[in-house]
Amino acid sequence: MTTGDAPSYEELAEAVLDCASRPLPGEVAKAASRTLFNVLAVALGASGSPQVGRLAAALAAPTGVPAAPGVRGKASPVGAALLTGFAAHLDDFDDTHLETVIHPGASVLGAAWAAGWPAGASGRDLLAAFALGCEVQLRLGLAVSPEHYDRGWHITGTCGVAGAAVTAGLIGEPGRDRMAAALRLASLQTLGHREAFGTEVKPFHAGKAAAAGVLAAAEAGRGRFTAGAAAVLPDTGGLLRALAPGGRSPGRLLDGFGTRWELADNTFKPYPCGIVAHPGIDAAVRAHDRGVAPANVVRIRYRCHPLVPELMGRLEPRTGLQARFSAVHGVAAGLARGTGGLAEFGDAAAADPVLARLRTHVDLCPEPRMPRDSAVLEIHTVDGGTVVSAVEHARGSLLRPLTDDELIGKAEALAPGRAQAIWDAVARLGEGSGPGTVQALLEETRREVVAR
Repeated sequence: MTTGDAPSYEELAEAVLDCASRPLPGEVAKAASRTLFNVLAVALGASGSPQVGRLAAALAAPTGVPAAPGVRGKASPVGAALLTGFAAHLDDFDDTHLETVIHPGASVLGAAWAAGWPAGASGRDLLAAFALGCEVQLRLGLAVSPEHYDRGWHITGTCGVAGAAVTAGLIGEPGRDRMAAALRLASLQTLGHREAFGTEVKPFHAGKAAAAGVLAAAEAGRGRFTAGAAAVLPDTGGLLRALAPGGRSPGRLLDGFGTRWELADNTFKPYPCGIVAHPGIDAAVRAHDRGVAPANVVRIRYRCHPLVPELMGRLEPRTGLQARFSAVHGVAAGLARGTGGLAEFGDAAAADPVLARLRTHVDLCPEPRMPRDSAVLEIHTVDGGTVVSAVEHARGSLLRPLTDDELIGKAEALAPGRAQAIWDAVARLGEGSGPGTVQALLEETRREVVAR
């Protein structure tokens, strides 16, 4: 299935630069600001984790740029991009574009962080670079969906590198030939497959995408490897064939570019786990609020979209990272605790005997006609009764998006005492303030957070 011809990298670069030369439409600037704010908060929330600490130690350098939001020390720009993208995706608490299942913020934040320190970009330029980095990776994802993801690739890693290259390129010294070269070099560095879900390698995909994008933009600026890349990839067709050999839609890369924005459909997670499990967690929390006691539960039929068992079918998670890909764990946590925050997806929760018992009572019952953002729990109790808890649209979905206040509340839980200041700093970017505002935003994230 092919729609139109694959555009050249020069045509894609021209479309990006044309958009970057004009102010973002109001609703797009708002979507970009919300995405940037959310992913900054998530990265800050993960900055005190052992996983981020270990990677920060491995990437530490005596000189360079600040290593990552909330992390002490310095790293090379490529190392800082890797660490920031990793932190932003570690807890699976970032954002999701539902049609492609891409988490666009993490890799682009890594690129913006690494490139933003030495650059003199204005606040408006930084926001535009972030927005266009998200947009390009989402459109690349659309061009290879659904086959690419269905083949087992982690689309955030494979498409994120293109977005990171766009962001780093725009913050640096943009030009058509440099941007086209950066995109070509980025296209030769895609990576990641879904077998990594539930491990530290999954967020490493987002970090590597950020790092590869920053490296591609830097090498394109120096004129390195560009002739060879142009010979291998004269247009985007070769990349699309590699990512989706059986079915692709190249027209989706540029159709309506700059007038219809996929970024406007980005959503934000209320729970730190795979998004297809969110409707079930919502339904479980509702059952908890109705007084259903875990000790009285003998069986739960979890009617769900088929992607739930495919992506979240782990039945006996042993770690918090594994629990993030266990739909039955999410239901157990929601029913037993009435919430689904970071604590409910930590190592201690994975080992909690109450949750472990409840998990064994949950049967995943996929239904092809069930919408992705819906779920029904049929909870059978010891007295022979049945409680039905249904969710038509999950919190954080397109039809039930998180409000600004909910986003700020989420950020406050991740970075106590700092959410409003970061929200205000991000909002000022859209006003087009000068380099001082960019630095103010980045400085606001530098203070170390309490290790968790």
